[in-house]
Amino acid sequence: MDQWYQLRTKNGLPHIFLTGSYTLAALEDILEPLTSALINQAKNRDLYWDLTGIQQMDTAGVVMLWRAWKSRRPEHLQLRPEHEEMLKRIENFPIFQSEAEYKDLLWPVTRLGKLALLLWEHIVGITTLIGQLVIDIIYLILHPIYIPWREISANLFRTGAQALGITALVGFLIGIVLSYLSSKQLQLFGADIFIINILGISIIRELGPMLAAILVAGRSGSSMTAQLGVMRVTQELDALTVMGISHSQRLILPKLLGLGIAMPLLVMWTSAIALLGGMVAAELQLGLNYQYFLTALPDAVPIANLWLGLGKGMVCGMVIALIACHFGLRIQPNTESLGEGTTSSVVTSITVVIIIDAIFAIIFSDVGLT
Repeated sequence: MDQWYQLRTKNGLPHIFLTGSYTLAALEDILEPLTSALINQAKNRDLYWDLTGIQQMDTAGVVMLWRAWKSRRPEHLQLRPEHEEMLKRIENFPIFQSEAEYKDLLWPVTRLGKLALLLWEHIVGITTLIGQLVIDIIYLILHPIYIPWREISANLFRTGAQALGITALVGFLIGIVLSYLSSKQLQLFGADIFIINILGISIIRELGPMLAAILVAGRSGSSMTAQLGVMRVTQELDALTVMGISHSQRLILPKLLGLGIAMPLLVMWTSAIALLGGMVAAELQLGLNYQYFLTALPDAVPIANLWLGLGKGMVCGMVIALIACHFGLRIQPNTESLGEGTTSSVVTSITVVIIIDAIFAIIFSDVGLT
């Protein structure tokens, strides 16, 4: 160990002189024993540390010394200016306590309070955004020349037309699975004909809107959040502000209207393809004729279920766009925040979609079922 540090008495006081190169490459084979030795030496609070003899030192060396000093600068320390800068940087790092050192018995209350404050912050942010959008809508009604038709059309194409493939595939498969499993049970009771009622009500009223909303939340919602986040990272939003262009009017409102228009159409498309898949499975499993299925469907499913599904889709679409834009505007100008914001946006959107579906189910529990 003599090549790394030396203990001497200077002016009647104990001194430790560190020498050599405190880099990861130089300390690789001796890192653990040297750290243990320095920890033992650091127990002496009166020891003078002289680091001026260190020729080279990188982050690994600084971290090793910082661990030996128990995350506290010694009272008597002498080092080079360039090493002083490295030590200052590590001093500014947050201190993380281990679970054994964590003594706060009220941490569940503290954690719950932080979550409540975060929820309140999101509610205030979304409410503020809604208010700004209402002001923008009133302004555009009074000045129709400024309505961003091109942006609305572009968002309608991206969120609607480009989502037809994935929604059709998932809807068709869900229809086949639901029809196959239901027909197995109905055959036990000789109630094969009621497969039309089960598929019609479940798909048109619930599964169609829910499938479309969840797929759009994962596809289009994440895209909207990422787009606004990248614009924050590349300072495009700041550039729009400098040019006097409203974020909500040119970016958020077209997304909200585009998805609000596209979602009912996607719901109708997804429900139709899911019914097609169910009809194919019913014909293969039960021998139910296609023509009879299509003829009996309007009588088995009241038209109110269709309007309920379309209305649910429109509400979910606008809420997904609103949440996506809210999280997109909250992203900080760094890549880590971009990933976290996009993930939070998708998870929140899907959660809110399920809550909206539950609210619709409770409010309209007596509509379209008789």
